[in-house]
Amino acid sequence: MGSPVLFKQVRPGLHGKPFVIYKFRTMTDERDSYGELLPEHLRLTSFGSYLRKYSLDELPQLINVIRGDISLVGPRPLKMEYLSLYTPFQAKRHDVKPGITGWAQVNGRNMISWEKRFELDVWYVENRSVLLDFKILVMTFKKVIKSEGINQEGHASMPNFTGTNKGREC
Repeated sequence: MGSPVLFKQVRPGLHGKPFVIYKFRTMTDERDSYGELLPEHLRLTSFGSYLRKYSLDELPQLINVIRGDISLVGPRPLKMEYLSLYTPFQAKRHDVKPGITGWAQVNGRNMISWEKRFELDVWYVENRSVLLDFKILVMTFKKVIKSEGINQEGHASMPNFTGTNKGREC
């Protein structure tokens, strides 16, 4: 898959503040004849697919937890370029620290729409508690064992978020 073994990317944390997230590399950097990266589903290796299937690619994020960048439970940190695309409702997901797992992950993971994901993230922000976090951790363990909701058809994870229709809150 290439080196380095750890994939690093800047992601938005609490209140959108940038931090570097760590994951195990699961894709190659293969490019087409124009120098553009190939689609994710073509760059995902069989070993990378195995790591993702059991969420093992997420283990280096424990470094982020120790550093205080993220929590075990919270909305998953997405790409920085999505920040300007959020509606005010969707942006509420940044009112708490992001997490390795979250309410959206245990309720559909990458198989749900972006709008549903944001709805679930904001529901978590508005209803979070120690008991809910414990429930999410238990549900996460079950989802990982069953390998549910890992990707959408034709994508290594989810299609990119391109924004929500302007007339809608979520």
